Amino acid sequence: MRTQILVIDDEESYCEILKYGLQKEGYEVETADSAETALGMDLSIYQLMIVDIMMERLSGFDFAKRVRNNPQTEFTPIIFCSALNGEDDTVMGLNIGADDYITKPFTMAEVIARVRAVLRRTGASIRNEINASRSNYEPDITFRTLRLDRNNKTCFINGNKIDLTPREFNLLHFFLTHRERIHSREEIMNEVFGQTVTSRAIDTNITRLRKKLGPYGENIQTRLGFGYGFKADI
Repeated sequence: MRTQILVIDDEESYCEILKYGLQKEGYEVETADSAETALGMDLSIYQLMIVDIMMERLSGFDFAKRVRNNPQTEFTPIIFCSALNGEDDTVMGLNIGADDYITKPFTMAEVIARVRAVLRRTGASIRNEINASRSNYEPDITFRTLRLDRNNKTCFINGNKIDLTPREFNLLHFFLTHRERIHSREEIMNEVFGQTVTSRAIDTNITRLRKKLGPYGENIQTRLGFGYGFKADI
């Protein structure tokens, strides 16, 4: 599959020059005559964007900020291509999150060299980001229609979000990952709360958690004189 590049510039001549030159190098190129037009497109399909800065309504800087704030495009490489050639302009562009800055007028040889360099550099960076994200990802914990999202620290029952405090969430996480046995209050305190709390505090948190879990609250069992545990079959 060929690398897809989006060129955004309100001057048609620059769009055509860049499109022609990059297509000759084997890239698949589309153009947009404004930042607004580009924002109406599916930006997630592009591996690189070449963006003018001085456009009429929405500037290239503002466009780049929106791209960086979108999870689908936050890692997509951006090269600014602008007649603004001051050091402050270049620094601002790079601080916003651009991967390179080309000043007009330019030669296609320079553009192609910079495009290749950015794609090489950011390609490795994106792969590292994805691998890091995957390595840190924790799969959900489920029990029937109860789901615990460990990455976002949220709980759902039948698809409906249940508001849990951090202690309640950690308590439920502990029970779901240590099912079918009774745990003493001391063990729960050490594993869940991470600090010295009273037995009363543990009991109070479990009572509140049971109420919030509705029918699943009954799965949290009490053994007088021993402690608490999560039982699948009740």
